Amino acid sequence: MRTIVKTAKSAGFCFGVDRAVKLVYEALAEGRQTATLGPIVHNDAVVGDLREKGARIVNAPEELEPGETLIIRAHGVPQAVYAQLKQQGNPVIDATCPFVARIHKIVAEQTAEGRHIFIAGDPQHPEVQGIVGHCKGNCTVFRDKTELLCLIDRTLPEKLAIVAQTTYNKLLWGECIALLPSDHPDLRIFETICSATAARQSDADALSRESDLMLVVGGRHSSNTVKLYDVCQRNCPVWLIESAEELEAYADEIRQTAAKAAEKAGADHILRIGITAGASTPAHIIKEVQTNMSGIFDTDTTIPESEDFAAAFEEELDKTFTKKIRKGDRVVGIVASISGNNEVMVDVGAKQTGYITLSELTSDTSKKPSDLVKVGDELELVVIQVNDAEGTVQLSKRRVDEMIGFENILKAHESGEVLEGTVLSVVKGGLVADSNGVHVFIPASQSGLGRGADLNVLLKQPVKFVIIDVNEQRRRAVGSIRQVQKAERDAAKAKFWETAKVGDVYTGEVKSLTSYGAFVDLGGIDGMVHVSELSWSRIHQPSDVVAVGDTLEVYIKALNPETGRISLGHRRPEDNPWVKFTNEYAVGDVVDATIVSVTSFGAFARITDGIDGLIHISQLSNERVTNVKDVVNVGDTVTVKITAIDTEKKRISLSMRAVSEDADEEIADEADEVVYSDEAPAAETAETPAE
Repeated sequence: MRTIVKTAKSAGFCFGVDRAVKLVYEALAEGRQTATLGPIVHNDAVVGDLREKGARIVNAPEELEPGETLIIRAHGVPQAVYAQLKQQGNPVIDATCPFVARIHKIVAEQTAEGRHIFIAGDPQHPEVQGIVGHCKGNCTVFRDKTELLCLIDRTLPEKLAIVAQTTYNKLLWGECIALLPSDHPDLRIFETICSATAARQSDADALSRESDLMLVVGGRHSSNTVKLYDVCQRNCPVWLIESAEELEAYADEIRQTAAKAAEKAGADHILRIGITAGASTPAHIIKEVQTNMSGIFDTDTTIPESEDFAAAFEEELDKTFTKKIRKGDRVVGIVASISGNNEVMVDVGAKQTGYITLSELTSDTSKKPSDLVKVGDELELVVIQVNDAEGTVQLSKRRVDEMIGFENILKAHESGEVLEGTVLSVVKGGLVADSNGVHVFIPASQSGLGRGADLNVLLKQPVKFVIIDVNEQRRRAVGSIRQVQKAERDAAKAKFWETAKVGDVYTGEVKSLTSYGAFVDLGGIDGMVHVSELSWSRIHQPSDVVAVGDTLEVYIKALNPETGRISLGHRRPEDNPWVKFTNEYAVGDVVDATIVSVTSFGAFARITDGIDGLIHISQLSNERVTNVKDVVNVGDTVTVKITAIDTEKKRISLSMRAVSEDADEEIADEADEVVYSDEAPAAETAETPAE
């Protein structure tokens, strides 16, 4: 009887398990004291080999020895375990499968939004226990349709989300979803069965339908292996074996089943045997099972003569991994882990382990991987190097961003769209800005700064620019900040002339100074404040009272749309020192004043800010004065009397002499009061007539 053995298109280690096992071997190779939280994989052969090499199995974090590295297996753990490990301080290598990590993220977010979570899976399975441990609210686990129907018969939560264990039976999942009420007001269904698991179950189902018998290779405690067994047994006789050695125990049963199939189908019947394997089954065990089939059937009839056994096996084994990766391919990957500050591990659904270095993740050297991505994120990537010998594939997100970004650059060039970016560096002749991963050169003449200005003032600063030139072949673009600024100024000017009127008040920045005034930015358009309008005090030049960069409150004095000139005022009438003086002082008032200048004809004294009066040389003293400086000097404080105020000419006359004369009169008056007082002695009064 001729026999054909065929391996399912997808079988054996999935990415998550393969990565977890490799991480244990790598930790051991580095000489670390290593432990796994539970068996790293549900396969006795692999676990046994790791144990021989020194990897311990612990059931809880408290069993760890000080400094011992713990590896979290692909099933994941509850959030509380992470907290405990952090408190203990043991080194941790997180090998949680990215598909499982995605479920953790989903249930955490959904429960945080107040939804009740239904989880399809085995409540005793460590993966399901880990999922439950990431829920921040109510959750319920159901095994099958019967348990789900019991939940549906009760009153369903008003807000509900449903997820499945990554290894849940794909067919059963579809039947469960069909039971859910279509009119539920707030139900969210998340497809969380691992793509590798779904592919294995689908391929196993298809292969078992065309086979006379099936062999399912994997651990009896492996959830996904048991699911494969359940799928296959619906279509043909199935044997679940953990290793090639177990074939001997089932040899007679397998021969009898083959004979019955041949007897039923006829002498010319070709016996078809299918092989599939769980995600925890290493490739060498699958190969051993296929090789040991020669102990049950003739070796030369196991595979059609036209096929080479080794080549056929390698081909089928390659199909275990959902796709092949080639340099230049654009792929979608799921972030599996973040390694320190320089690398991200990614699942791209291939046999190779994908990784992204920091330089291929971003062009911003100030960022860390954890600033940009998190476990479970889906990324669009490009393959830049494949190393089959090491089983790795180097990926780049930055280059994909550049490809997509350059497409946007081309569109922006055509449409004139204004782009935003950050200046990364100052180079010879200009700037380099980043816009969504694309480097755009901005010439110094287009920087928006003046000629000869220091371009470093824009370094690391956000800027707006338009694309003025593109070289598609060299994938280079030239931008202009200046054109954006000009367009903004033109728009601001147009808006200003539409609405501005005399008397409007603005707060603006002083942009430049001249000998005759200051130019103030009113928001894209400049107006001029004449030097006479800058202060009520006499000033020699604008820089005496303002500087470039100062903020001034101004008002429009005059507008000329034809010439584009805007005359601004800054002095407020209520601040006029002359008005303040006339309101507070009058002729005859005696005040203290400060000598501010000395001339040959007198001295000027400041009464208040901006108000000076003249003390004529004749009013400095009761005595004749020939030199003003003999009496007063700049800085002296003197007491003066206001003798005249000329409001038209804004002149004030002051007198120190009048103050002195007033004082003499007061003294004389006091003397008279003493002489003629009613209380004076009678003898003194009597003597007056004799005189």
